[in-house]
Amino acid sequence: MKFIWRLIPVSFILLITGCGVENLSALDPKGPVAEMQYSLIQLSLYIMIAVLVVVFAIYIFVLFKFRDKPGDTHIPKQVHGNRTLEIIWTTIPIILLLMLAVPNVMDTFTLADVGVGEEAEESGEADAEDAERDHVRIEVTANQFWWEFNYPDYDATAGQEMYIPTDTRIIVELQSSDVIHSFWVPALAGKQDNIPGVQNDMWFEASEEGVYQGKCTELCGPSHWLMDFRVIAVDPETFDTWATNMSEPAEELLEPESEVAVDGRAVFEESCITCHAVGQDGGNIGPNLTNYSEREVLAGFLDPTDENLEAWIRNPQEYKPGNEMPSFDSLTDDEVTALIEYMNTLKVLEN
Repeated sequence: MKFIWRLIPVSFILLITGCGVENLSALDPKGPVAEMQYSLIQLSLYIMIAVLVVVFAIYIFVLFKFRDKPGDTHIPKQVHGNRTLEIIWTTIPIILLLMLAVPNVMDTFTLADVGVGEEAEESGEADAEDAERDHVRIEVTANQFWWEFNYPDYDATAGQEMYIPTDTRIIVELQSSDVIHSFWVPALAGKQDNIPGVQNDMWFEASEEGVYQGKCTELCGPSHWLMDFRVIAVDPETFDTWATNMSEPAEELLEPESEVAVDGRAVFEESCITCHAVGQDGGNIGPNLTNYSEREVLAGFLDPTDENLEAWIRNPQEYKPGNEMPSFDSLTDDEVTALIEYMNTLKVLEN
């Protein structure tokens, strides 16, 4: 019976190891940077397992070979001061450390080099258009408690969701507008800090299309645990369309589809446009809402339902304490309904 009770927690632990969110694990790499880092994890694990096996083997051998026997007063041979043994157990750890250090240092230099396309341009092997296609540069600014993604080469800005083309080097320039944050997309790359007044650079690629979960991994305030984002990898053609429409959305994509939505746009322009932009119009205090209706989450973590959006508009502090968005409880029910209908029309990609 005791064995069964002990087996229950072990079984539960094994069960929950299978739970999790897709594309939110460094142990399931989906790009060259993540694969490089995963290889280092595997190397260190194999070395540790080998050391563990050897140490346990020696321990078990000594345990049985030199165990105390009745009437046995023999003292094992003393090896203190044995130069050969001291050289062996000094050399082996050095070799193991070198096996870990050399690939780590090599990969560190590789990951630190964010340059791309320079050799091809100098040798004339790529024209200007190909050089631009080699990479996409994104300025990532962390705020309490949301993420801003600026694409300077496309004159586009997005919030909470970073769109990237597949099989393309993504050069990320990390900044912060307030406190220290940390940018991490486990399935694509390791962590890097967003520090006020300091720009940190990194790069990664996505080998396949999909939605990759991102996290802030630096305690940055009361809603730190809610500071999530998405990296959405699409084919290069779709990305170009998305980036172009985020910069200058086609009028038909943002045109209200009903009279209620028209009224909602008026509410938005009166109450929201100072902080939130749609296309080129509006402020950048809060996330850009040009493609709001295509978002997978609201405020970084809520399901984007009309009920959640209304609750968020009415009292955002209840859901994300410490964020800078004020409450709009003065809006009438009709105004909120119209505003929600208008926001549900905002998109940049044709369905």
